[in-house]
Amino acid sequence: MSGIDVEAAVRDFEAARARGEHFPAAWFDRLALDDAFRIQLALIRRRAGQPGQRRVGWKVGLTAKAIQEQFGVHEPVFGCLLEEGRKPSGHGFRAAELIKPGFENEILIELGRDLAPGADVAAVAAAVATLAPALEIIETRGDFTRQLAVALADNAQQKAFVVGTPVRPADVGDLTAVTARVRINGAEVASGTGAAVLGHPYNSVAWLAGKLAEFGERLSAGDVIMSGSFTRQFPLAAGDQVETVFEGLGAVTTRVS
Repeated sequence: MSGIDVEAAVRDFEAARARGEHFPAAWFDRLALDDAFRIQLALIRRRAGQPGQRRVGWKVGLTAKAIQEQFGVHEPVFGCLLEEGRKPSGHGFRAAELIKPGFENEILIELGRDLAPGADVAAVAAAVATLAPALEIIETRGDFTRQLAVALADNAQQKAFVVGTPVRPADVGDLTAVTARVRINGAEVASGTGAAVLGHPYNSVAWLAGKLAEFGERLSAGDVIMSGSFTRQFPLAAGDQVETVFEGLGAVTTRVS
Protein backbone atom coordinates (compact mmCIF):
# COMPACT_ATOMS: atom_id res chain seq x y z
CA MET A 1 0.00 0.00 0.00
CA SER A 2 1.06 3.58 -0.60
CA GLY A 3 2.47 5.41 2.40
CA ILE A 4 1.71 8.89 1.07
CA ASP A 5 -1.37 11.08 1.15
CA VAL A 6 -2.37 11.02 -2.51
CA GLU A 7 -4.91 13.81 -2.14
CA ALA A 8 -2.33 16.08 -0.51
CA ALA A 9 0.11 15.30 -3.30
CA VAL A 10 -2.54 16.05 -5.93
CA ARG A 11 -3.21 19.43 -4.33
CA ASP A 12 0.51 20.19 -4.33
CA PHE A 13 0.93 19.20 -7.96
CA GLU A 14 -2.09 21.29 -9.01
CA ALA A 15 -0.86 24.34 -7.10
CA ALA A 16 2.60 23.97 -8.62
CA ARG A 17 1.15 23.61 -12.13
CA ALA A 18 -0.80 26.85 -11.62
CA ARG A 19 2.56 28.53 -10.95
CA GLY A 20 4.06 27.00 -14.08
CA GLU A 21 6.05 24.44 -12.06
CA HIS A 22 5.49 20.85 -13.21
CA PHE A 23 7.98 19.12 -10.90
CA PRO A 24 7.18 20.28 -7.34
CA ALA A 25 10.44 20.04 -5.38
CA ALA A 26 8.62 19.03 -2.21
CA TRP A 27 8.02 15.63 -3.78
CA PHE A 28 11.53 14.92 -5.04
CA ASP A 29 12.84 11.48 -3.98
CA ARG A 30 9.63 10.72 -2.04
CA LEU A 31 7.49 8.79 -4.52
CA ALA A 32 7.41 5.14 -5.39
CA LEU A 33 6.31 4.48 -8.96
CA ASP A 34 2.91 3.23 -7.81
CA ASP A 35 2.47 6.47 -5.84
CA ALA A 36 3.26 8.38 -9.03
CA PHE A 37 0.66 6.48 -11.04
CA ARG A 38 -2.00 7.12 -8.40
CA ILE A 39 -1.25 10.84 -8.44
CA GLN A 40 -1.27 10.91 -12.25
CA LEU A 41 -4.67 9.20 -12.47
CA ALA A 42 -6.16 11.40 -9.75
CA LEU A 43 -4.94 14.57 -11.47
CA ILE A 44 -6.41 13.46 -14.80
CA ARG A 45 -9.74 12.62 -13.19
CA ARG A 46 -9.91 16.04 -11.51
CA ARG A 47 -9.30 17.83 -14.80
CA ALA A 48 -11.70 15.70 -16.86
CA GLY A 49 -14.47 18.31 -16.83
CA GLN A 50 -12.25 21.04 -18.28
CA PRO A 51 -12.28 21.68 -22.06
CA GLY A 52 -10.04 19.24 -23.91
CA GLN A 53 -9.02 17.40 -20.75
CA ARG A 54 -11.12 14.26 -21.22
CA ARG A 55 -8.99 11.13 -21.28
CA VAL A 56 -9.24 9.33 -24.62
CA GLY A 57 -6.53 6.73 -24.16
CA TRP A 58 -3.11 5.80 -22.88
CA LYS A 59 0.58 5.87 -23.71
CA VAL A 60 3.15 3.21 -22.92
CA GLY A 61 6.75 4.29 -22.36
CA LEU A 62 10.15 2.84 -21.46
CA THR A 63 9.43 -0.20 -23.62
CA ALA A 64 13.08 -0.87 -24.53
CA LYS A 65 15.02 -3.08 -22.13
CA ALA A 66 18.09 -0.85 -22.31
CA ILE A 67 16.03 2.19 -21.25
CA GLN A 68 14.39 0.22 -18.43
CA GLU A 69 17.85 -0.70 -17.14
CA GLN A 70 18.94 2.94 -17.42
CA PHE A 71 16.08 4.04 -15.16
CA GLY A 72 16.24 1.07 -12.81
CA VAL A 73 12.77 -0.26 -13.62
CA HIS A 74 11.70 -3.78 -14.58
CA GLU A 75 8.70 -2.94 -16.73
CA PRO A 76 7.28 -0.13 -18.90
CA VAL A 77 5.36 2.89 -17.60
CA PHE A 78 2.09 4.51 -18.65
CA GLY A 79 0.55 7.94 -19.10
CA CYS A 80 -2.80 9.34 -20.24
CA LEU A 81 -3.77 10.72 -23.64
CA LEU A 82 -6.12 13.71 -23.54
CA GLU A 83 -8.66 14.87 -26.08
CA GLU A 84 -6.89 18.17 -26.75
CA GLY A 85 -3.62 16.36 -27.44
CA ARG A 86 -4.77 14.58 -30.59
CA LYS A 87 -3.58 16.36 -33.74
CA PRO A 88 -3.83 15.35 -37.41
CA SER A 89 -0.79 14.57 -39.50
CA GLY A 90 0.71 17.81 -40.81
CA HIS A 91 -0.16 19.77 -37.68
CA GLY A 92 2.23 22.57 -36.86
CA PHE A 93 3.31 23.48 -33.34
CA ARG A 94 4.68 26.81 -32.14
CA ALA A 95 7.99 26.46 -30.33
CA ALA A 96 6.94 29.08 -27.79
CA GLU A 97 4.07 26.80 -26.66
CA LEU A 98 6.31 23.80 -25.94
CA ILE A 99 8.67 23.03 -23.04
CA LYS A 100 11.92 21.40 -24.24
CA PRO A 101 10.00 19.27 -26.74
CA GLY A 102 10.88 16.01 -28.40
CA PHE A 103 9.15 13.25 -30.35
CA GLU A 104 8.91 9.49 -30.55
CA ASN A 105 7.80 7.28 -33.43
CA GLU A 106 4.92 5.00 -32.51
CA ILE A 107 1.79 3.22 -33.67
CA LEU A 108 -1.57 4.44 -32.41
CA ILE A 109 -3.69 1.40 -31.63
CA GLU A 110 -7.48 1.80 -31.38
CA LEU A 111 -9.50 -0.85 -29.60
CA GLY A 112 -12.79 -2.07 -31.03
CA ARG A 113 -13.74 -4.00 -27.90
CA ASP A 114 -12.95 -4.08 -24.18
CA LEU A 115 -9.75 -5.84 -23.16
CA ALA A 116 -9.48 -7.68 -19.86
CA PRO A 117 -6.37 -8.04 -17.68
CA GLY A 118 -4.39 -11.12 -18.57
CA ALA A 119 -4.91 -10.68 -22.30
CA ASP A 120 -2.21 -12.17 -24.51
CA VAL A 121 -1.06 -10.98 -27.92
CA ALA A 122 -3.77 -13.00 -29.67
CA ALA A 123 -6.48 -11.44 -27.49
CA VAL A 124 -5.09 -7.98 -28.18
CA ALA A 125 -5.02 -8.64 -31.92
CA ALA A 126 -8.68 -9.69 -31.80
CA ALA A 127 -9.60 -6.47 -29.97
CA VAL A 128 -7.77 -4.01 -32.26
CA ALA A 129 -9.95 -2.01 -34.65
CA THR A 130 -7.39 0.19 -36.40
CA LEU A 131 -3.71 1.09 -36.50
CA ALA A 132 -2.24 4.45 -37.45
CA PRO A 133 1.24 5.94 -37.83
CA ALA A 134 1.83 8.44 -35.04
CA LEU A 135 4.30 10.76 -33.37
CA GLU A 136 4.23 11.36 -29.65
CA ILE A 137 5.18 14.92 -28.76
CA ILE A 138 6.80 14.97 -25.34
CA GLU A 139 7.98 17.78 -23.09
CA THR A 140 10.91 17.63 -20.69
CA ARG A 141 9.23 19.61 -17.92
CA GLY A 142 11.76 18.63 -15.28
CA ASP A 143 14.61 16.23 -14.54
CA PHE A 144 13.16 13.05 -16.01
CA THR A 145 16.33 11.06 -15.37
CA ARG A 146 16.68 11.81 -11.65
CA GLN A 147 12.99 12.26 -10.82
CA LEU A 148 11.25 9.59 -12.88
CA ALA A 149 8.40 9.18 -10.39
CA VAL A 150 7.66 12.91 -10.38
CA ALA A 151 7.68 12.86 -14.19
CA LEU A 152 5.17 10.02 -14.18
CA ALA A 153 2.91 11.91 -11.78
CA ASP A 154 3.15 14.79 -14.28
CA ASN A 155 1.68 12.46 -16.93
CA ALA A 156 4.91 10.91 -18.20
CA GLN A 157 6.06 13.84 -20.40
CA GLN A 158 2.90 13.65 -22.57
CA LYS A 159 2.03 16.80 -24.54
CA ALA A 160 0.35 15.70 -27.79
CA PHE A 161 0.09 12.88 -30.31
CA VAL A 162 0.06 13.46 -34.07
CA VAL A 163 -1.86 10.81 -35.98
CA GLY A 164 -1.84 9.70 -39.61
CA THR A 165 -4.52 7.81 -41.51
CA PRO A 166 -5.87 4.72 -39.71
CA VAL A 167 -5.81 1.37 -41.47
CA ARG A 168 -7.15 -2.09 -40.70
CA PRO A 169 -4.69 -4.46 -39.02
CA ALA A 170 -5.28 -7.05 -41.75
CA ASP A 171 -3.84 -4.58 -44.27
CA VAL A 172 -0.58 -4.24 -42.35
CA GLY A 173 0.57 -7.78 -41.64
CA ASP A 174 3.33 -8.60 -39.15
CA LEU A 175 3.88 -5.53 -36.97
CA THR A 176 7.27 -6.76 -35.78
CA ALA A 177 8.54 -6.40 -39.35
CA VAL A 178 7.14 -2.90 -39.95
CA THR A 179 10.05 -0.47 -40.29
CA ALA A 180 9.75 3.17 -39.25
CA ARG A 181 12.06 5.53 -41.14
CA VAL A 182 12.53 8.91 -39.47
CA ARG A 183 13.42 12.07 -41.38
CA ILE A 184 14.14 15.46 -39.83
CA ASN A 185 14.39 18.33 -42.30
CA GLY A 186 14.66 15.85 -45.14
CA ALA A 187 17.55 13.80 -43.72
CA GLU A 188 16.98 10.25 -42.50
CA VAL A 189 18.18 10.09 -38.91
CA ALA A 190 17.00 6.67 -37.70
CA SER A 191 15.00 3.57 -38.42
CA GLY A 192 13.53 0.85 -36.24
CA THR A 193 11.04 -1.98 -36.37
CA GLY A 194 8.03 -2.99 -34.33
CA ALA A 195 10.13 -5.74 -32.74
CA ALA A 196 11.84 -2.97 -30.73
CA VAL A 197 8.58 -2.47 -28.79
CA LEU A 198 8.66 -5.31 -26.24
CA GLY A 199 9.12 -7.77 -29.09
CA HIS A 200 5.72 -6.81 -30.55
CA PRO A 201 3.66 -3.61 -30.14
CA TYR A 202 0.70 -5.67 -28.93
CA ASN A 203 2.80 -6.73 -25.93
CA SER A 204 2.58 -3.10 -24.81
CA VAL A 205 -1.20 -3.30 -24.84
CA ALA A 206 -1.24 -6.61 -23.00
CA TRP A 207 1.09 -5.20 -20.33
CA LEU A 208 -1.05 -2.06 -20.03
CA ALA A 209 -4.25 -4.06 -19.54
CA GLY A 210 -2.72 -5.85 -16.58
CA LYS A 211 -1.05 -2.79 -15.08
CA LEU A 212 -4.15 -0.61 -15.20
CA ALA A 213 -6.12 -3.25 -13.31
CA GLU A 214 -3.81 -2.64 -10.32
CA PHE A 215 -5.24 0.89 -10.14
CA GLY A 216 -8.89 0.08 -10.79
CA GLU A 217 -8.73 1.07 -14.47
CA ARG A 218 -9.33 -0.96 -17.62
CA LEU A 219 -8.99 -0.79 -21.38
CA SER A 220 -12.30 -0.17 -23.16
CA ALA A 221 -13.61 -0.14 -26.70
CA GLY A 222 -12.75 3.20 -28.29
CA ASP A 223 -9.57 3.71 -26.28
CA VAL A 224 -6.46 4.63 -28.23
CA ILE A 225 -3.00 3.54 -27.12
CA MET A 226 0.41 4.84 -28.13
CA SER A 227 2.48 1.69 -28.42
CA GLY A 228 5.94 2.84 -27.38
CA SER A 229 8.63 4.04 -29.73
CA PHE A 230 10.22 2.15 -32.61
CA THR A 231 13.35 4.32 -32.20
CA ARG A 232 15.04 6.52 -29.66
CA GLN A 233 13.54 9.87 -28.72
CA PHE A 234 14.57 12.96 -30.72
CA PRO A 235 14.56 16.63 -29.67
CA LEU A 236 12.46 19.18 -31.56
CA ALA A 237 13.45 22.77 -32.30
CA ALA A 238 11.93 25.73 -34.11
CA GLY A 239 12.17 25.18 -37.86
CA ASP A 240 12.14 21.39 -37.67
CA GLN A 241 10.03 19.37 -40.07
CA VAL A 242 9.52 15.71 -39.23
CA GLU A 243 8.28 12.86 -41.37
CA THR A 244 8.15 9.24 -40.25
CA VAL A 245 7.21 6.58 -42.76
CA PHE A 246 6.00 3.28 -41.34
CA GLU A 247 6.49 0.91 -44.27
CA GLY A 248 3.25 -0.89 -45.05
CA LEU A 249 1.28 1.34 -42.68
CA GLY A 250 1.66 4.97 -43.80
CA ALA A 251 3.35 8.23 -42.96
CA VAL A 252 2.89 10.98 -40.39
CA THR A 253 4.34 14.51 -40.36
CA THR A 254 4.63 17.51 -38.12
CA ARG A 255 6.58 20.76 -37.90
CA VAL A 256 7.61 23.38 -35.37
CA SER A 257 7.73 27.10 -36.12
